[in-house]
Amino acid sequence: QGAHSACGRKQNFVCGYHGWTYNLEGTCTRILDESDWKGVLNDSCTRLNEIKVDTWGGWIWINMDPECEPLRDYLEPAAGLLDQFEFDKMRFRWRQWVVFDCNWKTALEAFMEPYHVEGTHPQLCEYGDFYAWSKAQGLHGNDGFDSKDPNDTSAATTTVTRAGKGPDARKMIAQMQEEFWDTIGASTTPTLVNAAKRLVDELPEGTPAHEVHEHWYESAKRDDAERGVIWPSPDPEQLAKAGLAWHIFPNMSFIPGLTFALGYRTRPYGNDPNKCIYESFALERFPEGQEPETEWVYAEPTEENWKKVLAQDFSNMAAVQKGMRNRGFRGTLPNPHQEQKITNFHRNLARYMGRGSPQLIGKSK
Repeated sequence: QGAHSACGRKQNFVCGYHGWTYNLEGTCTRILDESDWKGVLNDSCTRLNEIKVDTWGGWIWINMDPECEPLRDYLEPAAGLLDQFEFDKMRFRWRQWVVFDCNWKTALEAFMEPYHVEGTHPQLCEYGDFYAWSKAQGLHGNDGFDSKDPNDTSAATTTVTRAGKGPDARKMIAQMQEEFWDTIGASTTPTLVNAAKRLVDELPEGTPAHEVHEHWYESAKRDDAERGVIWPSPDPEQLAKAGLAWHIFPNMSFIPGLTFALGYRTRPYGNDPNKCIYESFALERFPEGQEPETEWVYAEPTEENWKKVLAQDFSNMAAVQKGMRNRGFRGTLPNPHQEQKITNFHRNLARYMGRGSPQLIGKSK
C-alpha cells in the first residue's frame, strides 16, 4: 500500500534499517558511527544513485538508466499525437489497483484492442460497431474505429465513439453513454451523459448519425464551458490520427478523450511470472477547485469493486494465463488487422529481451 499511497513533503530521506540520512540531492548527511570506517567513506560511495526524471501528460516518468534517451524522444510519435488531449489538465476521478493471477503482459493485452468486445462485452455491441484498425507507432501503438465497407469513409474522421447503431442514433448514443457510466464509471463524463439524454428532445427523429454526434459534442462543450471546464480545440485531422486507444511501451494503455481518459498499467509482481500488479484509473476535466480528492484503493477483482465491463475483462485474464501454461499451447494468433499493437509490443519486447520475437504463420523459427 505504501508505494501507492506515499505523499507529502520531506527535506531528507532516512533509511529505516541503519538510519543513514540523505538530502534531496542524494548526498549522505548522516552515517551512524562514521568514524568506524577510519575515514575511507566519501561521497562517491555513499551518495544515492542518480536516475532520470521527467514529466509528460501530468505524469512523472522515471528511468533507472542515467544514460537513457530524453523522455520526449522515447515517447514519440505518441506524445505528438496525444498532446492535444492535455492530460495534464485532467485529474483523477478514481484510481484502483489489485494483485492479479496472470502475467503482466497477459493483463495488459486484455486492454490493447477492441477486437475482444464482441466476445467479452457483447452488451456494448448493441450500441455501435467496434471493428478497428491497429497500427505500430514506433515502440508504441494505437487503434481506431474502422469499417469493413470500403465505401464507408467515417472511419477516417470518427475517433472516440461509433455509437449510433440502429434506426435512431439519438437514442443509441444516450443509451450507450448511460451504459458506459453505469458499467465502467469512465470513458465518458456526467456532462456527456446528460447532453446525450437531451438528444431526443433537441433533434428530430431521422437526424443522420454524424449530425447527432456533432450536436451532442457541441452541446456538451457549451455545458462544460458554463461550469468552467474548457475543452481543447484539436485539429480534426490530428484527432483522427490519434484514434481510439494507445499502448505506451512497455506497460501502459489508455483510451483518451477531450475531457476524459481511462488508463491501465501493469507490472510484474516480484519474481512470480503468474501474478502481476494491475492498476486502472479514470481521468477527467473538472472546474478549478472542484477536483475530487482521491487515493489509490486496493480493490479485489469483483464486479462490485470494478463495475461490469472491467469485471468481464478480469474473467478472461486468469484463464488465459492458465491456458498459455498448458503443455498443449501452441502460441497465439493475433489478428493481423486489428491487433497490430499487440504484435508490435511483443516484437519490441523481444528486441529488448533478446528472445521471443513473433513469427509469421507458416515461417519456420
